Amino acid sequence: MFSRKRWKEAGTAYTLLSPTLFVLLLFVIGPILFAIYLSFHKVQLLGGASFQFVGFDNFTRILDDTRAKIALWNTAKYVAIVVPTQTMLALVLAATLNAGLKGEKFFRIVYFLPTLTSSAVLTLIFMWMYNQNGLVNHVLAFFGLPTYNWLGDPSVALNAIMIMNIWSTAPFFMVIYLAALQDIPDSLYEAAELDGANAWHKFWYVTVPYLRPVTSFVVIMGLIGTFQLFDQSYIFSGGSGGPNNATLTVVLLIYQYAFKSLGTMGYAAALAFALAIVILLATWLQRKFSKEESLY
Repeated sequence: MFSRKRWKEAGTAYTLLSPTLFVLLLFVIGPILFAIYLSFHKVQLLGGASFQFVGFDNFTRILDDTRAKIALWNTAKYVAIVVPTQTMLALVLAATLNAGLKGEKFFRIVYFLPTLTSSAVLTLIFMWMYNQNGLVNHVLAFFGLPTYNWLGDPSVALNAIMIMNIWSTAPFFMVIYLAALQDIPDSLYEAAELDGANAWHKFWYVTVPYLRPVTSFVVIMGLIGTFQLFDQSYIFSGGSGGPNNATLTVVLLIYQYAFKSLGTMGYAAALAFALAIVILLATWLQRKFSKEESLY
């Protein structure tokens, strides 16, 4: 049994925490529970709100939805390419900037600049660059390489978004790696040199294993961010996911069903719930196979 003093201390603590708990309940826990509730109902919000319980019908509908399969495939392909590429690029950039090269502070600032630009503005800039008469095609033509209809060709539209996101997100993870590299003891590299290791051996057998926990964090953050791709795809395609559903992602499809179609809010909530399960499963698998045990 709690003493009167313990009860008083607990009451004071929860009183002080109540504003934060209220915000979490109202803006985090509440919406999650409401979304789960909607996923089991057919929802009609216009012309008088109505909620008709349909059980698992919204979830079984996903299996027969062609556009949902396309969106899932596009998202999976995007994740599979962007996450490893941006992780490796961030690590290479961080290792390069940590090598004591001349002017490294200047290059750290230059490399980090893409991260400071808002996603919407960055997308508009790249749309101008990807125009058929834009900068990218001019550069490709100058070097005698083939040009592309980056915005209108279904075979390259998603690749255009991938390139843009890798370029803009790798610098953020580069800073994380750069901070972690400062903590690697010089004695490890000195020992490797005594054993005859060259620069590549030191990077592969000392730097990479030592940064394994950091890499796990970077990959998890990358997974969460890439699975939630929305704004770039929306702006590139004008909200349609085109051309020919080439840039349609799961989150964009959820938006379309939730706000552009009547009576499909519950189905959109089911898609959102299914996406959350996929992200949790992918994160769990990554943590399971990353072998995050400390090496130091």
